[in-house]
Amino acid sequence: MSEKNSPQDNGAKGPVHDVAVLGGGSFGTAMTKVLGENGHRVHFWMRDDAQVAEITKTRINSRYMPGVELSGDIQPTTDLAEAVGNAEIVFVAIPSKAFRFVIRDHSDQFRDGQIVVSLTKGIEEHGFKLMSEILQEEIPRCRIGVLSGPNLASEIVNRDLTATVIAAKDPDVRRTVQDLLGCEYFRVYANVDIYGVELAGALKNIYAIVAGLASALEMGENAKAMLITRGLAEMSRFAVSLGANPMTFMGLAGVGDLIVTCTSSKSRNYRVGYAVGKGQKLDDAVAELGQVAEGIYTLKLVKEKSEAIGIYMPLVRGLYEILYGTASIKAVINSLMMAVQNSDVEFILPRTISQ
Repeated sequence: MSEKNSPQDNGAKGPVHDVAVLGGGSFGTAMTKVLGENGHRVHFWMRDDAQVAEITKTRINSRYMPGVELSGDIQPTTDLAEAVGNAEIVFVAIPSKAFRFVIRDHSDQFRDGQIVVSLTKGIEEHGFKLMSEILQEEIPRCRIGVLSGPNLASEIVNRDLTATVIAAKDPDVRRTVQDLLGCEYFRVYANVDIYGVELAGALKNIYAIVAGLASALEMGENAKAMLITRGLAEMSRFAVSLGANPMTFMGLAGVGDLIVTCTSSKSRNYRVGYAVGKGQKLDDAVAELGQVAEGIYTLKLVKEKSEAIGIYMPLVRGLYEILYGTASIKAVINSLMMAVQNSDVEFILPRTISQ
C-alpha cells in the first residue's frame, strides 16, 4: 500500500491509507467506523442521496446504526467511481442479490492489483456463486479476499471485543487487512481457505433461523446445543464436498460464527426464525426486520444444491418445509431424533450410513 500521509498523522496507529467501503448497511457502517477510528480516510459509498447527506451532516447512519457516531475522516458519497478510484483497498458490503450487478457495472473503475475484500455473507442464485467468485469473474485483475467471522455489527460499533478472519491466497492481502482493521478491540486472524471461510459465513445463517425457531418454542438448552452442533456437522459436510478445508469449520469463521448467530437475538436471521416460531408469517417477519436476512435466500439455494449433489442435510430440508411448506419445528426435531445414530463429528468415522 502506498502511504498518503506520514505515520504521525493518526497518532501511533501507523500510516494513513485511503480505503473504500461499498454499501451503507449495518456491517459496512461498522467497518467504516473501525477504519475511521484507526485513522484511515474512508470513502463510504451508498446509493441513497439522503443517506449520504445525513451522514455528511450528522455523522450518523440512522437507518442501520441509530445513535452511533462515525468519527475520523469519513467521506460519504454516491459516486462509486470516485470512491474506488481514490482507494488503495476496497471493502464490499453489498447484499448478495445486488453484488454482481454493482461490481460489473463499475468493473472498469477497479485497478490492476487493487485489493478487493468481500464482507458479504451470501450466495448468488444463478450458478451457486460465492461473492469471491463473482469478484474473480468480474474484476480478475484485482487481488481478492474475504472477511468473515462471529461479527455482530452492533457489538463492533460499541467497541466490544471481536475477532474475525481474513481469507486470501495472497499473503500481502492478509497482512494489509490485518494492519488496516486490527485494533485493541478488533482482532483479525488469517486463513488461506477462501471458499471454506466464505461458505461457512453463508451457511450459518440457515441454522440461525433454526435456532430462532427453537428458542421461540422454548426448547431446552440441550436441544439448542444439539441443533447447533448438528448444524455444524451438516454445513461442514456440504462445504467439504465442494472443496473447502474441514479444519476451517473448527475456527472463528465456522463454529465461532455459528455460535454467535445461533444464540444472539442481535442476529437478523435468528430474529426471523424467532418471529416465525411465534406464529408470524415469513414475509411479515422479514418486512418487520427492515434489513436483509441472507439466510432466507441461502436456504433455497443450499437445499437445491445439496439435493443435486446428494449431500444429506436434514435441517436444511426441514427448515425449508417449515418456512415454505406445512412442517413444524417439532416434527423436524423428531425426525432428527428418529434418524440413524451415526458419527458425532464429521470426517472421523467412515461414512457408511446416512446421518
